[in-house]
Amino acid sequence: MDYFKPSEMKTIMHSKRANMYYLEYCRILVNGGRVEFAAEAGRKINYYNIPIANTTVILLGNGTSITQAAVRDLAKAGVLIGFCGGGGVPLFSAMEQDTDIVWFCPQSEYRPTQYLQQWAGFWYDPARRLKAANIFQTARTAMIRKHWSKLAKDPENCFDHNDRQLEQVLDIFEKNIDVCADTENLLLEEARLTKNLYRLTAKAVEYGSFERAKRGEGGDSANRFLDHGNYLAYGLAATAAWVLGLPHGFSVLHGKTRRGGLVFDIADIVKDALIMPNAFISAMRGDTEQQFRQSCIDALVQAEALDTMIDTVKLASIEASRAEA
Repeated sequence: MDYFKPSEMKTIMHSKRANMYYLEYCRILVNGGRVEFAAEAGRKINYYNIPIANTTVILLGNGTSITQAAVRDLAKAGVLIGFCGGGGVPLFSAMEQDTDIVWFCPQSEYRPTQYLQQWAGFWYDPARRLKAANIFQTARTAMIRKHWSKLAKDPENCFDHNDRQLEQVLDIFEKNIDVCADTENLLLEEARLTKNLYRLTAKAVEYGSFERAKRGEGGDSANRFLDHGNYLAYGLAATAAWVLGLPHGFSVLHGKTRRGGLVFDIADIVKDALIMPNAFISAMRGDTEQQFRQSCIDALVQAEALDTMIDTVKLASIEASRAEA
C-alpha cells in the first residue's frame, strides 16, 4: 500500500481546525489509507473515519489501542495525541507523574524558529519574562469579559452573573498585576482572581458553596467537570506551543520546575472564560460527561480559542523581546 505524503494532504492551519476527539473502548488504525477507529457494536465492528487534516488533539481514554501506522499518519498531519483516564481526565501516564497527561507531539524539525529565538532571547531575564506573563493575564481578563457577557445573554444557560462585581474583581486584578515586582507576586494575584471567579460563577448559577478540590480527587460534579474541561484547554495550549515551535518548559509563570509549565500558562488564557462557567452550568443541568465535553468543545471552537492562544503567544514573544533588559 502506498502511504500519503504530507504534501499530498490539504493543509488546514491548526488555529482553523475544528475537531478534538476523546475516544474510549476502541482501536485506532489505518484502514484503506485512512485513519479510523473501530468500535464494537454487538457482534459487528463499526469503522469511523477521523479527518486528521482537520483535527488538533486526540485524547485516548480507557480501553483504547493505537497502531504504529496510525500514529505515523497522525504525526504527519500535526495531530497531538494524549493518553488519559476515563472521561478525559488523566489518571495515569507513561512518562510523567501519575496525575499528569502525556502529550505526544508530532516530530517535525521544520517548524518556525523565530518565536523560539525571541522566547529564548528574553526568557532568562526575569523582568521581561514577567512582561510576557502580564500579557497572558491581560488576554485572560479580556476573554472573561467577552464570553461571560455572551453566556449571560443566553437564557438557556441560566448564567446570571453580576456585571458590576465581575468588573470590580477584574479591575482590581489588572491594577495589581501592573505593579507586581516578580512572578511570585503575580501568582498570588492570580490565585486571588481564580478564587473570586469561582465564587462569582457559583453564585451566577446558584450552585451553593463551592471549594475547589485538588486535581484528580474528584469531589462534586463541578470539580469533576473542571478537571475534565481544563484538559481540553491544555490540549489546545500544547497545540499552540507546538505550532509556534516553543518547548513546553519555557514557562513564564507556572511550573518552572516542570516540563509542561508553558502549557498551563497558555491554557489560562481561555480556562476561566470558557471552561469554568460551562462546568458550573453543566453541573446544575445534570449533564453527562459527554454532554459537558461537547459544550466545552463547542465553546472553544466558537470562541476561536486556539487562534486567541496563538495570537497572544506571538504578541508576548514580540513585546517581551522588545522590552528593555
